[in-house]
Parts: sequence; structure tokens; C-alpha cells
Amino acid sequence: MRWWAAVAWIEELLQAGKAKADEVEVYLVSGTSVSADLKKTSISLCTSAIESGIGIRTIKDGRIGISGTNDPGQWKTCLDAAIASGRLATPGEWHGLPEPADIPGTDLTFDPGLEVGPGIAEKLVKEMLEGAARHPRAAVTSGGAGVTYGEVTIANSRGVRYTSRQTEVSAALDAVSGQSTGYEFDAAGSAEGIDARRIGERAASLAERSKDGKKIATGTYDIVLSPMAFADLLSGILIPSLSGRNVLQGRSKLAGKIGEEVASPLVSLYDDPHRKGALGSTWFDADGMPTHRLDFVRDGVLAGFAYDCRTAYRAGTASTGSAIRGGPGGSPVIGHHNFVVDGKRSGLYDAPGVYVHGVIGAHTANTLTGDFSVEMSNAFTIRDGDLAEPVRSAMLTGNFFDLMRSIAALGKESRAVGSYILPPVRIKNVRVVGT
Repeated sequence: MRWWAAVAWIEELLQAGKAKADEVEVYLVSGTSVSADLKKTSISLCTSAIESGIGIRTIKDGRIGISGTNDPGQWKTCLDAAIASGRLATPGEWHGLPEPADIPGTDLTFDPGLEVGPGIAEKLVKEMLEGAARHPRAAVTSGGAGVTYGEVTIANSRGVRYTSRQTEVSAALDAVSGQSTGYEFDAAGSAEGIDARRIGERAASLAERSKDGKKIATGTYDIVLSPMAFADLLSGILIPSLSGRNVLQGRSKLAGKIGEEVASPLVSLYDDPHRKGALGSTWFDADGMPTHRLDFVRDGVLAGFAYDCRTAYRAGTASTGSAIRGGPGGSPVIGHHNFVVDGKRSGLYDAPGVYVHGVIGAHTANTLTGDFSVEMSNAFTIRDGDLAEPVRSAMLTGNFFDLMRSIAALGKESRAVGSYILPPVRIKNVRVVGT
């Protein structure tokens, strides 16, 4: 992929690192962003930032050292710190950094015509407010929009030299009507990928429609989880169980169940890192490994787990190209790029039930057992094929692994929720506790 003289200092860093360690890697991140924040219906703050940083990883005798800095000009000091931290590390199984692969030179989520300036952010904010104004009984409380250009470079002493670029446009709005709130958001690789008016209209509509909710009797119901609610539960419970690190350490409920049915036969789960336009798309992971589609569940049957290089070596298997980083200074960890929920699609509202737009408290779930208890937000009864009365605050409880086996239908349209691409789902016989 692209490699320019502007970062020729990286070659000097790699040569200096090889003189002191068995292997060395540098991870460079740079970017520009502009954001506009709303306070009620006025822009209260508009900010612009230019950021850069590097992370250096060294390996010597199986000991891994990590260091990072926001000033790439200080790479010599950063390299020394990485080597010093490696001396204190416990040695582990290590079979080398990745070697170069034939990586495509195209950027998967990049709009070359996108201008990272206040104009787009202000336009998105204005359009969200226009959408929210369609529901005058709801008031905007906060929100904002942003535009980002980012660039990632990874290079190592075995010859890997990869660079990718990405653009992102995002917008979100909060609204209130009486004691009820509504929230909506979206993000895409270009401004054309976002319907800001719909974001504003949806947030205000949820707040307005949720007003004066009715109490629901405690009992067992069929529920429909919105993509947002489903993504929250997935990320808090199921995703940790698919990590090879948790499998290796005995902290995954799915360990030892490859080939067993762990979800409804209607459901398949996979990571699709090459999806054009998706925000998690990449040709290489944070270790410098080539990425590929990774199937976790096929038609309800567990097919595999995610591994980065370090965990794969310790588990005696191969990396799945699943390493990610939260920033340049940290060590790679196991994650996913675009987590997709897929399967046969059908209608969701053909029978009575409860629709749940959001959940509160998914982070409190027990990631090992799958037990959870969350508050429902913007919930409605389902009647005559549509949403009916709003439901006053109630709790959703159960075991998420059991819920995955009870999925009865997947909605026809998927949407992106962060790094998840998923439809709404209908689940049978879920315990709802009225409050």
C-alpha cells in the first residue's frame, strides 16, 4: 500500500529497534476532526483538532514491550521506553510478527471529496433541528455532528508496510417531551450516507410517543429488540464469549462448544472486515495481519472464535486477523471490525408483543453466565401489526444465551450501530418485570 518519504523516519526507528530487540513494530495514527455541539437548539461549541500518535511494540526473548507518545518526533525516547518495559514483562509463547502480504491498495471507507470543516457539521445540525421541528411537543436538549479524517500506518521489522485512510461523518440528537426522552444517531463514511432530518425526526418522535406510558404487568412476552438495544446486549454479553483470550482463560460460556447449536437456526454471526463503506472495514488488523471474513455462528451453530497474534500463539492456533487498538499507545487486543447479524428475514409485528428501542444497564450483565437485568427505554406494546401504547419503565430480565436460541424472526432491514450491522429481532418468551 502507500508509503511516503514523509514517514521515512519510521525506517530509522525500525533499524534502531532491530539493534536492541528481536522484532519491532510501529503503529502511527493521525487525523483531523471538526465537531459542532448543540445546547438545546443553538450551537454551543464548535471545535477542531489535529491529532497524531505512535505506539511502539518490541519483542525480545518472548518478552513484549509497549510504549506510546503523542509526539512522533520523540520516537527515540518512546523506543527506549518500550524496550525497558519489555525487560519487566513475563516471557510468553511468541512466533513472530506478521510477514508482508498482498494487501489491496484501495481504501474501503474513504470519501476523497469530504471537506473536514465546520460547514458540513453545521449543515447536519441544521437539518436535524428541521427534522425535530416536525414534532413541536418535543424539545431538543442536546446533540451534535462531526466530521473526521483519519490515517493509520503499521510497519514492522519483518517488512510489513501498510497504510489506510478513512473518513467519518456522524450526527446525534437528544429530545424530551414531559418526562420522556428520545435519542437517535447515525454515522457513515460520507455526508451522503446520513439522513440528518430523519435523525432529528426520529429522536423527537420517540420522546413524544413515549410520553404518558402505561404500566405493564409482570409476565412473559414476545419482544422485538431494536438494532440499538440488541447491539447493547450483544456487546455486553455475547462478544466477550467469542474472544479467544476468554476461551483460553476459561472465561467463556461457549468454550468447548464448537459445532454445537448456540443460537436459533435462523441466525448467523460473522465479522465482515471488507464491507465497502462500513466504518470498521480494513484490509489489515492492528497486528498487521491480513483480515478476512470470520464466521462465529453459522445457522445457529458455533463455528469459531476470534484471535490476535499473541493469544493465538498461546492457544496453539492461528490469528484470525481480529486485533484492534483503542489508540496508538495501547497493546493490540481481540475485537471485531464489522460484526454482522444475518439470516432469513421476515416481518416482526405480525403478533402481539413488546417493542424495546433501548436498554439501560447492559454493562452490568454477567458476561460468563449471560444473566442480565436491564431497564427498557422507549418501549411500546405491539398490536395490529404496529406500535401501540407506550410502556412505562419496566425491566427486561433473563439469560442472553437462552435468548439467542429463542430468536423467532429477523427484521428485513439492517442498520449500523457502531461496529455492529444488524436488524431488529423478535424473541419469544422473555421475562418483563413491571415497575
